[in-house]
Amino acid sequence: MANIQDSLANLMSIDGCVAAALVDANSGLVLGKAGSGIDLDLAGAGNTEVVRAKMKTMKSLGLKGEGIEDILITLTSQYHIIRPMKAREGLFIYVVLLKDRANLALARMKTADVEKDLSV
Repeated sequence: MANIQDSLANLMSIDGCVAAALVDANSGLVLGKAGSGIDLDLAGAGNTEVVRAKMKTMKSLGLKGEGIEDILITLTSQYHIIRPMKAREGLFIYVVLLKDRANLALARMKTADVEKDLSV
């Protein structure tokens, strides 16, 4: 099991990763962050709304037994991965990657591995 800072350092080792954070989706507060080039406090609060909206939509659709593995937002030059934690409901991992440097499949796999090993 890895702590928050070790987990964020592991995420930062992904090729093309510029920032990573652990966010409390109940409050929008960032519990840990690494990297630069993006206001992770603002991004954490904003992406909390993304997670809440998706959860609400899934509930409205009656998608019982389904859970969010991750949410991918593709921008012109970046990928943003939002991965809710299975072991700690209400927390999610947020990763920002440069599209021209990152391998999206590997980044998603590494984010999943970090999520499984993270102890909060």
